[in-house]
Amino acid sequence: MRIGIMQPYFFPYIGYFSLIKYTDLFVFFDTPQYITHGWINRNRILNCDGVPTYITVPIKKAPRETPINEIHINTNMSWKEKIYGQLSAYKKKAPNYNMTMDFLHDLLDKIETEKLSDLNIYTLKKICDYLDVSREFFVFSEMDLNIGEISSPDDWALNITKAMGIDTYVNPPGGQTFFDREKYKREGIKLEFLKSNLKRYVQRIGHFEPGLSIIDVMMFCKKDEILDILDDYTIL
Repeated sequence: MRIGIMQPYFFPYIGYFSLIKYTDLFVFFDTPQYITHGWINRNRILNCDGVPTYITVPIKKAPRETPINEIHINTNMSWKEKIYGQLSAYKKKAPNYNMTMDFLHDLLDKIETEKLSDLNIYTLKKICDYLDVSREFFVFSEMDLNIGEISSPDDWALNITKAMGIDTYVNPPGGQTFFDREKYKREGIKLEFLKSNLKRYVQRIGHFEPGLSIIDVMMFCKKDEILDILDDYTIL
């Protein structure tokens, strides 16, 4: 069996969902320290000029060492309305604009949480439901899993995989130099890296901007087209 372990990102790029679809079990790793300028509270869409811009969930100030699952949304700001306004840039060029906006309103208007990790996990699961990607999900902070001593950064994934009795751990390609393949091999864990090929789709901007939020993909692609992009990857 294959397991994926990732921090809960905010409407991430399609490679995140390829990883979910490829694995059998998926753990939302919500206890690491929150890092600013990452993908936990923001992602990229296109603006009216076809240039990538960020949609962002504002957060309350917190100490530097605060874990992701203790980061709170700044509910004093009308962040949902701002995002909806930014997404209006797709209205004239995206064939699935109305459907996607209805989907997002259904997600965001109904959830009433102040915790960023809860928002992200909820939306990630709902997008998987929309794509008919049925997977067993776990939230690390809720698992009460004994993973033993952590002596190096790549021990987190190794020890979680071992503790859950899984024989294959899958990571995005950016972490290839981060992991000690021999250590995983000694522990009987197969280590794989899934590289999304970021298959082109028509964005109606005269060129292609890869790696944008899944929202951008939904704006331009039907469900079967999205699933086709999800399955376009290379295992390293």
